[in-house]
Amino acid sequence: MPRPLAASLVFLLGLSAAAFAAPDLPPPVTDEAYAPVDPKMVRIGHLLFWDPILSGNRNIACATCHHPGFGTSDGVSLSLGEGATGLGPARRPDPDNMPEQRIPRNAPALFNLGAAEFTVLFADGRIEADPDEPNGLRTPLDQEMVRGFSGVLSAQTMFPVLSQDEMAGHYGENEVSKAVRSGRLTGRDGAWDLIAQRVAAIPGYRAAFEAALPEVAAGRPIAFTDISNAIADFIAFEWRADNSAFDRHLRGEEPLAADAQHGMKLFYGEAGCSTCHAGPFQTDHAFHAMGTPQFGPGKAERFERHAKDEGRFRVTGHEEDRYAFLTPSLRNVALTAPYGHTGAHRDLAAFVAYHLDPAGGLAGYARSQPVLQAFDGKLLWVAADDPEETGRIRAAVEVAPQQRAPDEIAALVAFLNSLTDPAGARGRLGIPDSVPSGLPVDR
Repeated sequence: MPRPLAASLVFLLGLSAAAFAAPDLPPPVTDEAYAPVDPKMVRIGHLLFWDPILSGNRNIACATCHHPGFGTSDGVSLSLGEGATGLGPARRPDPDNMPEQRIPRNAPALFNLGAAEFTVLFADGRIEADPDEPNGLRTPLDQEMVRGFSGVLSAQTMFPVLSQDEMAGHYGENEVSKAVRSGRLTGRDGAWDLIAQRVAAIPGYRAAFEAALPEVAAGRPIAFTDISNAIADFIAFEWRADNSAFDRHLRGEEPLAADAQHGMKLFYGEAGCSTCHAGPFQTDHAFHAMGTPQFGPGKAERFERHAKDEGRFRVTGHEEDRYAFLTPSLRNVALTAPYGHTGAHRDLAAFVAYHLDPAGGLAGYARSQPVLQAFDGKLLWVAADDPEETGRIRAAVEVAPQQRAPDEIAALVAFLNSLTDPAGARGRLGIPDSVPSGLPVDR
């Protein structure tokens, strides 16, 4: 039905005003932005994503920390993985098998990771596409990386299953964690192949992979890369989120509400948010030091005795990368609290205000902001209680402070709310009734 003339004029005038105030609005997202997926692999990945069979102790699935009920994260600042039970903020340490530590960083959201522009993943960018590498990927494993990963989204699945705190289990608890500790990743007794053997032993998965991959049907064993490629196709399909109010505004279908439009003008104009949160998905895929409060165990090897997280610096060794972290996409950001690489803020408006003046915000940070389950807190504030470390984080901040009135912050939050795509957040296939392993599904 044609749009009524008055409504069309209002929309066109609003769009013209937005374009005048914000000339750098991104173009609308189209199908061409996304890599194609295989429907058969999507269906397999759907089940594997929810199946605890991939964890060393068969008790944690990908969905445990990336659940649609919590914006494809888990609703807490720093997750409890192995050694805990339950879901989201209700997850609690298991008194019979306590966690060794919290996960060092906030669980990231999974929206639009199937878009071709996402070639760098994790807060420190330790996985990135690199055509100069033999397998097309740059990772901490360097040339130990097996070939066959379809891309960075597939390759990122290798990290949680090898992490003792996330999915592998404590050292010595199971055959996977033992393989990880000994450094065996491939070969019949390697961690990845042990997981693949588990999956291949389940008739439902075996039949599904044979139907999807002719080489498996011809006799090739199911590889871990087949599992990770299926999960990547599922994530790309399930959480494509590009039908928000902002998307419809860009496509000329409807205007933004007045407060969101005000926020959009600030975001793409004088507030300067789009300097880093650029492009169709509001990320420049680069690294910036924004003074996020550091707490928790930090990013340290087991032999290191500190609770620091120096971000990109741990990957590159470049001084200019110290305390710099990957710019996250802002799609569905209203659903993904708490915010920051440590999940330092539970409130979006508070995080926006902090971002406008990170150095000042760090000095006045309220430790009531994180969302944390009850757990031994002796390491929780080690970095924050170190004035030298806090000073280094503050000195690394690369943006000049700015002051915004409360109504402007409210407008920015209204714009961020306009980036919500409810259907994309729910997912397309949803939570399966059961998984082929017969193990329980986190709901």
